[in-house]
Amino acid sequence: MKVDGSVAVVTGAGSGIGRAIAAALASAGAAVVAADIDAASANDTAAMIGGVAAAADAASTDGIATLLDTARQAFGPVDIYVANAGINGQLGLGDDEAAWDRIIDINLRAHIRAAKAVVPQWLERGSGHFVAVASAAGLLTQLGAAPYSVTKHAAVGFAEWLAIRYGDQGIGVSCVCPMGVDTPMLHGMTESPDAEMRMAGAAVTSSGEVVAPEAVAALVVQAIADRKFLVLPHPEVLTMYRQKGADYDRWIAGMRRFQRTLQ
Repeated sequence: MKVDGSVAVVTGAGSGIGRAIAAALASAGAAVVAADIDAASANDTAAMIGGVAAAADAASTDGIATLLDTARQAFGPVDIYVANAGINGQLGLGDDEAAWDRIIDINLRAHIRAAKAVVPQWLERGSGHFVAVASAAGLLTQLGAAPYSVTKHAAVGFAEWLAIRYGDQGIGVSCVCPMGVDTPMLHGMTESPDAEMRMAGAAVTSSGEVVAPEAVAALVVQAIADRKFLVLPHPEVLTMYRQKGADYDRWIAGMRRFQRTLQ
């Protein structure tokens, strides 16, 4: 897909990976709506990249409609939708049912609701590209946090389904699965006063290099242009994923050992 001249919406664009993707798309010639639930952060990103800001809840149907309307009024119909907004959620089993609902809404249903909004339009036009920013946890797991691991697995599964169902009808899908990225979210984990949260952060930082958000963003823009599905800023994740599939019991035993070393 041609990025230059396209119209893109990036959720969670107020910081981290979202801000970097918004900037990379703008540099590649896209007109970008920088969306974030925090209005000040969205405005900062938009000012930085020469785009338009939109403060909305990207997990809600009404919020997504606001983002698409903002893009349409400023630039025209949306060609690229980057579902990047996400949260860590609770640790352990996530005892709070409301917190489970919240992370499912943000990390998964936001993707589903956005796809419901954009796919019919893209089918009519015969083109469009959906980017699901998931995590290596969606291919492997996240120690210490069931809600994050579960929702990221589900986000990967939904992106796979989209790619299979609509790939022959002009719609591209990319699924981004990084490990450690130098973002406020990761710093919040590694610097948390909660020991279990720090353990979860250490599981990420000790598994591989912590890369810059800009490195992830560059791969995302290239994946859109190449219509590539799986985006792995940490190539070693593919080896880990293959080892997991080759011998699940051995992989689980290895993850238990890794967990013990961090505890």
